[in-house]
Amino acid sequence: MRAIWSEENKYRTWMEVEIALCEGLAHYGYIPQHAAAVIREKARFDIDRITELEQITRHDVMAFVLNLAENVGEAGRWIHFGATSYDIVDTALALRLKQSLELILEACGELMHEIARLAQQHLHTPMIGRTHGIHAEPITFGFKLLGWYAEMARHQERLRRALEEIAIGKIAGAVGIHAHIDPRVEEYVCAKLGLKPDPAATQIVARDRHATLMAHLAVLAASLEKFATEIRNLQRTEIREVQEPFAQGQTGSSAMPHKRNPWNCETISGLARIVRGNLLAILESVCTWHERDLTNSSVERIVLPDTCTLVHWMLKKFTAILKGLVVFPEQMQRNLELLQGLPYSEHVMLALIRKGLSREHAYRLVQRNAARVWDEGTPFLDALLSDDEVRQHLSEEEIRECLSLQHHLRYVETTLQRVGLPAKS
Repeated sequence: MRAIWSEENKYRTWMEVEIALCEGLAHYGYIPQHAAAVIREKARFDIDRITELEQITRHDVMAFVLNLAENVGEAGRWIHFGATSYDIVDTALALRLKQSLELILEACGELMHEIARLAQQHLHTPMIGRTHGIHAEPITFGFKLLGWYAEMARHQERLRRALEEIAIGKIAGAVGIHAHIDPRVEEYVCAKLGLKPDPAATQIVARDRHATLMAHLAVLAASLEKFATEIRNLQRTEIREVQEPFAQGQTGSSAMPHKRNPWNCETISGLARIVRGNLLAILESVCTWHERDLTNSSVERIVLPDTCTLVHWMLKKFTAILKGLVVFPEQMQRNLELLQGLPYSEHVMLALIRKGLSREHAYRLVQRNAARVWDEGTPFLDALLSDDEVRQHLSEEEIRECLSLQHHLRYVETTLQRVGLPAKS
């Protein structure tokens, strides 16, 4: 990713576009065929020389074109023929964004593979589900991860659509109306570079495309933050159901030798904030004056490479976290049993409703016995069995069935099938 957004690759993609333009012009007879061949053979650039020329031109593309031309010789006069700067810049930008998205999609696939491995491995590892940070009902650790897998699959699909939408070039001249460039040349250039021509460009490709891409990346970063925050919470000392990898000799705290902090996940959470901030900046760049102004340029030089690099790094880092994640099934079981049966309260309420009680009556009856667990520490099963009104409607066997973990988790395989994963062999 660093190589894609390097100065070297920027100028290389600019050169690819300039050469393809010359070949397109030659193909349709606008410049001599031999000139295009010479340009293809001799085109070179030197970053130091471009920098030197830019001190004179105060224009990066013009400095680049001059450097190309001086390396080509006589045929160099045909370089940039009929084009405007952003014919080159935007078409080359599409190439680099395409390259970046391909890397990001590859990293998404690697992360999904790791999530799937853990989900299948822990499909039947029971744990407490939490809402508002409070114990709710039993789930499994694998079930939690299946939600992550489905979320990543949605991101993968969005990014594939974004790749198609951003792989757009334009060779349409200063205001996009093809005053000096045959539209067939534009089509030739884009086809040669693996892009599609913008159907209606101005001097630039409209920035709603770039904003949409950045929005997708920002939502992906938000999901990575969500996953990382879940690990951070589950690693809290009071919970301790999972733990980030902790290497031999690693330091958790300079002052406290016992500390094992989820700092990798915290880094992901922090970087997600930068990605979201970058989205705001690119949204401001959708609006340009008339056929364009320059307000988008300075923003994009920062937020596009930074965001692509950050999201790619976050995907790679979170994949590494999951590869080394330590899972504590015994602690999950202890936490599940912490409230002595209360997570099964809805089962009991529904059983009472089936026996003929109103929902309100059944709710109050179960809540009354739940309060004994909270206030007195009485196990929920004992409270229910000693409640004469509950026993009027439910036998001991029926009450015990209501508190059955396996009954609660019996459809977890269905979720596995719905996200498209096979059972662990």
